[in-house]
Amino acid sequence: MKAGHPVHTYLMEEELILSLLDELNTTDPHEEFQKFYNMFNHLASVERRFERKENQLFPFLEQKGWTGPSRNMWSFHDTIRDIFRIIRKNIDEKDLDSARQNIQYAGHNLKNLMEVEKSVLFPNAIDILTDEEWIKMREGEDEIGWMLSEAPAKYPAQNGYVHPSDDKVLRTDVIFDDSASHFDEGYMTIEQVNLLFRTLPLDLTYVDENDRVIFYNRGEERVFPRSAGIIGREVRFCHPPKSVDTVLKILEAFRKGEQNEASFWFNYREKLIYVRYFAVRDHQKNYRGVIEMSQDISETKKIEGERRLLEWE
Repeated sequence: MKAGHPVHTYLMEEELILSLLDELNTTDPHEEFQKFYNMFNHLASVERRFERKENQLFPFLEQKGWTGPSRNMWSFHDTIRDIFRIIRKNIDEKDLDSARQNIQYAGHNLKNLMEVEKSVLFPNAIDILTDEEWIKMREGEDEIGWMLSEAPAKYPAQNGYVHPSDDKVLRTDVIFDDSASHFDEGYMTIEQVNLLFRTLPLDLTYVDENDRVIFYNRGEERVFPRSAGIIGREVRFCHPPKSVDTVLKILEAFRKGEQNEASFWFNYREKLIYVRYFAVRDHQKNYRGVIEMSQDISETKKIEGERRLLEWE
């Protein structure tokens, strides 16, 4: 069975369910409550598996005239759902002994259900349904989800060009430098980060939440001159007197959450300069400072039409 095929995914989830049941049965909730609770929540995500069967697999089988799973297996799902509701009530009431006992009962029902799936449901479904129908089924699974920590592969496997926006497969065969740090998306060393900032065709300055400059990039051609002495300096002393009031007004509006961006453009030494300020906020929306971005857009402003071919000569 190829990766991404709905039955392959069900079998992967079966291995996960058995692993979770084994671990739950050897975990004392009185001594390791958080571990027990987390594993139970993961096991309870079997609801995604049930929903895929009920809303994806069973309807395809009904169209072929096989209504048995819809009429019979669905009731097994509901029985297990009822047991999970009881377990959650046990946990909420801190009746951990009953919770542990009912998990064993749920496990017994899950194992029986999965045995019927492997011996009857999946083999017959493979015989009855066409590959085109499995492909359609896989496409619909994305809206429901899985028990797995990562989405399974597409089915069939995509060959040839895949647009970056559609490439969601995490690669495990890439080796990064030992000194690389993990960013939100990807890995880079300090050297690579510095090279990135030096190569960007714009000036960046980062002022932290205390209004002190903590970073600027050192590009080949800066719009405004900077030197190492600026690091740690209050931002009010980094702008000419005629513009400092405007800068402080921007920072105050960002800090209060009233604004998130401010833009200016003006002529400077025969260049058209575009200056933008962006509020920096963390995941909790707390103000963490401001990014100032300056760029010479003189040539950019002259662009018209399209250029789709390389024109180095």
